[in-house]
Amino acid sequence: MGHVAPRTRADDVVRALTTSGRPDPRLPQAVFAGFVLLDVALRAVAGRGVSLAEWPTLGVLLVLAATVAVLTAPWPHLDRRWMIALPLVDMAALGLVRLTPEGSAAGILVVLPALFLGRLLGRPGAVVAGGAVALLAALPSLLVAGADALAVSRAVSITVVAAWSALAVALAMEHLRAQRDAAARHGVELAAALAALEEHRRAAEAIFDAVDVGLVLLDAEGRFAGRNRRLDEMLTIAFPGGHSGWAGEVGDMYGDQCAERLSREQCPAYRASLGEEFDDVRVWIGADLGTRRALSVSARSLRDPGCALEGAVLAYKDVTDLVRATAAKEEFLTLVSHELRTPLTSITGHVEMLQEHPDVPAVLGHQLAVVDRNAERLLRLIGDLLHSAQISAERSLPLQRDDVDLVDVVGTALAAAAPAAREAGVTLERDLPPHLPAVADAHRLGQLLDNLLANAIGCTPPGGSVTARLRQEGERAEIEVVDTGVGIEPADRDRLFTRFFRGADAERAGRPGVGLGLSICRSIAESHGGRIEVESEVGRGSTFRVRLPLGTG
Repeated sequence: MGHVAPRTRADDVVRALTTSGRPDPRLPQAVFAGFVLLDVALRAVAGRGVSLAEWPTLGVLLVLAATVAVLTAPWPHLDRRWMIALPLVDMAALGLVRLTPEGSAAGILVVLPALFLGRLLGRPGAVVAGGAVALLAALPSLLVAGADALAVSRAVSITVVAAWSALAVALAMEHLRAQRDAAARHGVELAAALAALEEHRRAAEAIFDAVDVGLVLLDAEGRFAGRNRRLDEMLTIAFPGGHSGWAGEVGDMYGDQCAERLSREQCPAYRASLGEEFDDVRVWIGADLGTRRALSVSARSLRDPGCALEGAVLAYKDVTDLVRATAAKEEFLTLVSHELRTPLTSITGHVEMLQEHPDVPAVLGHQLAVVDRNAERLLRLIGDLLHSAQISAERSLPLQRDDVDLVDVVGTALAAAAPAAREAGVTLERDLPPHLPAVADAHRLGQLLDNLLANAIGCTPPGGSVTARLRQEGERAEIEVVDTGVGIEPADRDRLFTRFFRGADAERAGRPGVGLGLSICRSIAESHGGRIEVESEVGRGSTFRVRLPLGTG
């Protein structure tokens, strides 16, 4: 701590003259009287004493009378006019004290009453101080002692010094008041800001505890800096013996398959404390396998302007009911699909046998074709449901990779789509190279192309065209299915590859399907290490583009 200078009498005088509110004249007046008496005493010691009949003596008596009056009067209740009269009396007394043939150095004391006038009246006080000093202190001395050059210089000097001192105090008080007002305004603004901040803090805490998601804030060291009530409930399940409050503590927390206990490095909180960000990381908590809860965990890091890690925020969502409902749904779909496929396969087989029988009349042949077409549609739908259930269970489709020529795969898909295109009045076109070898699952790619071509034909009005293109781009193959159909509305594009999603146009047109085809296409492309994307313009058609690694290196 730094050294603090002791407060002096001079500080008290300045404070009495410059403090906010009505000034206290008692201490400044006492100091003023003391200086006047000191001047008289020094002159007496030097052999220049004064008699009671002389003017200086009258001036001293006037100063003493004013001092006694100030010290005994109830000054906080005095009228302002009496407060102004005090410095004027002091200036007149100084004028009397200076009326000696040899002169007096007491003239400099006019600064004290001048300061008081500047404090009391502000800038006008400087004018009053200058005029009063000139009339009451300087002019009498010139009249008595003579107006030589030295006397005139002294008279002008004390007048200027008095006026300047009063003006300096007035300006200082204006600045002080301005600072005080600004501080008051800032204080009000700060109080309002603090009140608003406190209100927001209480609201945030209420929301923090009310949400049905476990939330935790980690600091830069991985300590739990804050957590809500929902997370405490989850920690009780995962750590029945209590949690230390640090990221990476090992407890009853298991991986997505609900079998292997997570290590410290696998814990979502520990990964987040290292700066990793992720979404929908599935973990299970609880020692009892039958009552374990599934949590979906997401994390975001907190960084300063220099990108240094300051902490992380994690959200834990209980998805147990959703996981179990999804598993039950997938199991149901798989069971039903298998149970339906067997009789449908028998139906299509017997229909084919009847269609090949020479004794079947033509009219029955037409009806059998309708039965066969709808049975095939049902088989494709069942296949889509089975694939969808398989994707959900395994997150990616199992592939049977082999050396294939993608030109043959695309050509086979075009040949299979040709009857549907003729029936719809749509022209099928191709833009294929002579050969393009790859390592891939030809069956799955054929399924992908069947879906894309079927969608393109279904969305293209009669007279339109569907084009299949194939080309090599570096180490990747690029397959495009381009149609001149109705296009896809912008609002539908983000959800186009979501399971069971059907676009607004498909719903309006009543086209058959349950919205699984494009989801399966995406899974097939991603299982091959590729991706699928779409470009579309309403009224002008769509382009579905599949990029696949050739895998022949």
